[in-house]
Amino acid sequence: MVADNVKRVGRGVLDFLLPPRCPSCGTRIADDGHLCGTCWGEMAMITAPMCGLCGLPFAAGDLDGAECGACMRERPEFDWARAAVVYDDRAKSLILGLKYGGIGSGVPALGRMMAGSIAREAKPDLIIPVPLHSRRLLMRRFNQSQLLAKTLATNLSLPLEAFALERRKATPSQGTLNRKSRKRNVAGAFRVTADGKQAIAGKSVLLVDDVLTTGATASACAKALKRSGASHVGLVVFARVKHPSAG
Repeated sequence: MVADNVKRVGRGVLDFLLPPRCPSCGTRIADDGHLCGTCWGEMAMITAPMCGLCGLPFAAGDLDGAECGACMRERPEFDWARAAVVYDDRAKSLILGLKYGGIGSGVPALGRMMAGSIAREAKPDLIIPVPLHSRRLLMRRFNQSQLLAKTLATNLSLPLEAFALERRKATPSQGTLNRKSRKRNVAGAFRVTADGKQAIAGKSVLLVDDVLTTGATASACAKALKRSGASHVGLVVFARVKHPSAG
């Protein structure tokens, strides 16, 4: 009882000195791990109808679960992908704040939205984040996909295999590349570790990343996972680009 009271007092002092703020706009909020009401209301949530494979949102009235043009031209290596929100300015500010600003207070909120986006999918056996190359990890000091994966693992009560997959090639950033160049850029960039092979053998894997653009990185990861024994690979991200470059 005394310890609980001390914790409450300590938190009250901390909140007075460093009040919780919305990770998107900086507005003061009641508790960490949430968005303010305005930012929450402005999130472009992805709901049906959508592509049954990559989760690309369709226009109202389109057939939910049909395949989009990109997936019909070339099926991704993952079995399905879902995203919580469209990658717009509001989502971008959250992702960039997490990646480069170290604003991790929004991770619980992002994780809850991601968990909601896969509520209709079969529950996987374990969770694996898309890894960073060791050089980039050293520069950034953390892997944002791993932070999201950890939150998801807690929300979904699933084991997290944070180091089952590794990035063996320090590839250039995908940011300015088109679809074909992205695929070439990450070809053979990922491999499953020895411990990872034991963990994923015959298992259904949920791959976690922050943003989905063309799906090249996720497909390269899924290919490596399936070659090493995973039976099924789903993908969940916080945000997805609605109109990825086609070239």
